[in-house]
Amino acid sequence: MLAVSYVALAAFATSFATAAPSPTTQGHVDRFVRRDADAPPFVKRAASCTPPKTSSLSAPITVTGTNVVIGANQAEGVHCLGPCNLYNVWFEDVCEDAITIKQISGQSNIVGGGAKNADDKVVQHNGGGTVKIDSYCVQTFGKLYRSCGNCSTQYKRTVLASQIIGTSGSVLVGINSNYGDVAQFDTTSLSLTSVKSICDTYQGNSSGDEPTKLTSNTSNA
Repeated sequence: MLAVSYVALAAFATSFATAAPSPTTQGHVDRFVRRDADAPPFVKRAASCTPPKTSSLSAPITVTGTNVVIGANQAEGVHCLGPCNLYNVWFEDVCEDAITIKQISGQSNIVGGGAKNADDKVVQHNGGGTVKIDSYCVQTFGKLYRSCGNCSTQYKRTVLASQIIGTSGSVLVGINSNYGDVAQFDTTSLSLTSVKSICDTYQGNSSGDEPTKLTSNTSNA
């Protein structure tokens, strides 16, 4: 299992001035690449957090993105059109969502990295399959992960969360129980401060209506 050091995570929580090291078992530090206004085509900075109706500002990643710091005003963030791996991808200031998963099936892995100032969600799971979030730091956020509550096509979704450092958040994970979603936590590895709920369940729909919240912090395991 890849893991980012707690030193790196603590540094992220205080400042982005120094990029965190790459998580490797050999201690090698890879060069980080900064992506924003002048660094197309990976992630291009928008003028604001409001993307155009047809946005070219998102980054369709279908394989792997590694060691990237994404600046503020990045509109829709990173879109994974298929299963993807995001290693040490950091978001300085999230707009609507940082990462959107659109795979129909398979598993996407978000390992290392982190996000700050996500008023709503960090990871939005619109497709199917599994999302694994490991060794991740999140600060001042609405939800770390949300299974889409009102997408026109719904799926059974699974999220695996481990080694999460979270501060000042509303909900770590939100899932739709009526579609059979599963959230699995390595609870002994979670380090949470001022996070109101670990897991909320919702009655999802495919009509576009606001989903109904059902439970908060209720385990069915």
